[in-house]
Amino acid sequence: MNKRWLSLLVGMLSVLFLAACSSSNDKNGTGEVKKANAESDEPLVMVWYPNESGSDLAPSRDAFSDIFEKATGRKVEHKLTTDYAIAIESITNGNAHIAYMGPQGYIEAKEKSADVEPLVVPSGESGTLDDAVYYSWLAVPKDKAEQYKINGEFTLDATEGKSISFVSASSTSGFKVPTSSIISHFSDKNLTEEALMEGNEVYPDVLFGDSHQGSAVNMLMERSDIAAFCNTCVEAYVEIVEGEKNTPGAVYKVKDDAAAPFNTLVGEEFVLIQVTPVLNSPFVVNTSVLAEEEIQTLKEILTSDETTNNTSIFVPEDSGGAGLFYKAADERFLEVEDAWFNPVRELSK
Repeated sequence: MNKRWLSLLVGMLSVLFLAACSSSNDKNGTGEVKKANAESDEPLVMVWYPNESGSDLAPSRDAFSDIFEKATGRKVEHKLTTDYAIAIESITNGNAHIAYMGPQGYIEAKEKSADVEPLVVPSGESGTLDDAVYYSWLAVPKDKAEQYKINGEFTLDATEGKSISFVSASSTSGFKVPTSSIISHFSDKNLTEEALMEGNEVYPDVLFGDSHQGSAVNMLMERSDIAAFCNTCVEAYVEIVEGEKNTPGAVYKVKDDAAAPFNTLVGEEFVLIQVTPVLNSPFVVNTSVLAEEEIQTLKEILTSDETTNNTSIFVPEDSGGAGLFYKAADERFLEVEDAWFNPVRELSK
């Protein structure tokens, strides 16, 4: 069986399993999840994508446990995942109360359940939503970088015939954004997202890393020629050594103290050949299993100065430590409405 279809089958089975398990939250025998109240003593379940489920990020996850427990009075349970579909289904069916997910994952969850709502997003360096973006990268090994230039410039034309690794079909920066640009660039090929999920006339071999780290490793280990992944999911493992960060031509190297899965790739270098800004990722809630009072308290504590100045939440950029979020200037969490994500929705139309 094709590895890609085997991966899809495993994801489908995971979704069916989670749907079956949703009955464990049925408190009234109707098949519907009973709405929680602010006095609930049930654990608060926080689900994480594979990118944020690594052991090296446990201290950051624990820091969120502390503030969520303070906000709700509940103990916090972390649901770590190995598949985007599991995280999306968990927040959709109410098996999780809170999730941290990419814009595309949020949109998919919202389409499945109107109960899913955005809570906050990290701001940009300005402390506003104006620059609340991260970056989708297409990267190649440094020693192969010249192959991807025509007339001295990096171009997607030079990627034709190569193999490529994406993250997951539900990843914004690791699939949705790069495939949108690929489809637009090769408009004469009549490519579709579905075609780019497997071998096609532009990329004969297509892999999925199941996380941003996994996609990057596919490229560094030469399982694929090119890889799509985002800057924020690998910044704990790599450092820039040449050029300007988040620009084509920038060279990055795996850090000497990089944790798994990069620990066997120390010193390996790669070059960015395409960089695209992406709307920042939200924390989202399922309003059917959280009381409105709890949701408002969560927003208040996440957007507070106390959280903004918590160095376990926003790790100082020059600290060298691993974290979910880094603070270079005035970064903080800001409330956000569903409509803010409409530019990502437009990519599917």
